[in-house]
Amino acid sequence: MTDNKEQIKELEEVVIRFSGDSGDGMQLTGMLFSDTSALLGNDLATFPDYPAEIRAPQGTVGGVSGFQVHFGHSEVNTPGDYADVLVAMNPAALKANTKWIKKGGTIIIDIDSFTDKNIEKAGCVKEPLDQMSFRDYNIIKAPISTLTRESLKDLNLDPKSILRSKNMFALGMVYWLFHRPLEFTQKFFEAKFKKIPIVVEANKIVLKAGYYYAETIEALHPSYSVAPARIDKGTYRNINGNIATAWGLIAAAEKAKLNLFIGSYPITPATEILQELSKRKDLGVKSFQAEDEIAGICTAIGASFAGHLAVTTTSGPGLSLKTEAIGLAIITELPLVIVNVQRGGPSTGLPTKTEQSDLMQALYGRHGESPLVVIAASTPSNCFKYAYEAGRIAVEHMTPVILLTDGFLANGSEPWKIPDMDLLPDINAPIVKEGTEDFQPYRRLNEDMLRGWAIPGTKGLEHRLGGLEKMAVTGTVSYVPENHQVMTYERERKINQVVNSIPDVTVLGEQEGELLLIGWGGTYGHLYTAYRELTKAGHKIGFAHFNYIKPLPANTHDVLKRYKKLLVCELNLGQFANYLRLNFQDLEFFQYNKIQGLPFTIIELKQEILKILEEK
Repeated sequence: MTDNKEQIKELEEVVIRFSGDSGDGMQLTGMLFSDTSALLGNDLATFPDYPAEIRAPQGTVGGVSGFQVHFGHSEVNTPGDYADVLVAMNPAALKANTKWIKKGGTIIIDIDSFTDKNIEKAGCVKEPLDQMSFRDYNIIKAPISTLTRESLKDLNLDPKSILRSKNMFALGMVYWLFHRPLEFTQKFFEAKFKKIPIVVEANKIVLKAGYYYAETIEALHPSYSVAPARIDKGTYRNINGNIATAWGLIAAAEKAKLNLFIGSYPITPATEILQELSKRKDLGVKSFQAEDEIAGICTAIGASFAGHLAVTTTSGPGLSLKTEAIGLAIITELPLVIVNVQRGGPSTGLPTKTEQSDLMQALYGRHGESPLVVIAASTPSNCFKYAYEAGRIAVEHMTPVILLTDGFLANGSEPWKIPDMDLLPDINAPIVKEGTEDFQPYRRLNEDMLRGWAIPGTKGLEHRLGGLEKMAVTGTVSYVPENHQVMTYERERKINQVVNSIPDVTVLGEQEGELLLIGWGGTYGHLYTAYRELTKAGHKIGFAHFNYIKPLPANTHDVLKRYKKLLVCELNLGQFANYLRLNFQDLEFFQYNKIQGLPFTIIELKQEILKILEEK
């Protein structure tokens, strides 16, 4: 590696997009670059973007898989709107991503893949790189496939296996360009392929070949460096939302002194939570991969009845299938965490793309009066916090809780400061002890309408639960009309009382005035960045982001009424805006919506906020 510091230029932040065919390993390439940058102390945010088909038509735009990473010396809250560097492994990747590259940016292509056949499959014009539009970019035509073959010609590998390593050649080039060390990725090879030494050797060779090839290209000089970010002291790791969710649930079970049970059915993009929890038998996790969504939630309800912190995970279509059983958990008043990793719909819709369109389903998508708690995570790393919160609320209030994340949070990653377990809030399970006199399953223990949790097998606490309406206090089956109304009110009041154990919503910036920017869930990073940039430019606005949806924080109305204009931005047709209108009919709400399977861009948000500010 070069030590010529005169050739290295310092940058504040950089956005890179790796893109290629779905079999080109772009997700791994982006992950390795992200992990290296995180280990060097950069703040970062990532955005994996891949097709829904397991093996989409090769060489077509529909089969393009991408991974964008934004890393910097200062605070990073989004994966970036537009990339400084695009790595395009074929014509389809170039065509799909040209609009996401900054003018003057660098495009590294595998020129070997730009054959007439591949250009035709991608739907490009003949010789796409000769178009006038590409004169605005620094295009590096690297023979990546050829040089990968050349570097591995002395290894006993078949041609197909050799070409699988070409993503590491591209990664080596980018490592040189941004002055990243190779050692972390080399250690990854050693751990990942320790039983296949030839694969370890091949990947190391190709990575170095790409690195030193980049050093010879005058158009890539100088190389660049991004200094570590100034962050709080502590132990950090790079984490995505699904892993953070899984660990938050484990932590909640530990603090509640309960075993964790997950009953789930695999579904994109939530499957990784089930996979991660299934690895944690050493921490007392019991996992069950059910034959369908209904079986998944029903086993979780059974585990909750038996005294476990129970969870089931899913995405939109699966939540639809679970709704009847959710009603069972509501009427039995058992703790249950339901994680819904939202994706684009309806039906199969856009299974690998992000959306926020399950909010109304989470709030009201059940028959009968079926209230439960709904909360939402807002960054990949705070999926840990809100999974923990979902467990805390479920246990301490004896209720199902729906935790909403989304595809952007689930697959995106960022540095996460590992918390001290001793500093996490306690979780107190209202377990009824043996020897309790005159136990009644629906006797309310306090003003929060909490009922006791009697674990089956505890002497003297025999009782039964089921889906038929319960008599207040005794829990026996009841068809008394007046009792049904009493129980309906009690279940609703119980959820409303959760407001006493959640924090107020906070406002950044102006505490009153012309405009309040409002968001919820996974749009936080983009909204916060737009707010921050507009505030820095002199615009006086406030920003409020909601993680607690039902019930809303106690001070919500007091906050909202202090502003002349309320702008709600969300990735749906306006579900949270309509929910706020329903709750606060004296207020008027503006809304900005995007339903493209993609997160917001900072540019479009700033344009909309300025437009609303200027309207009389």
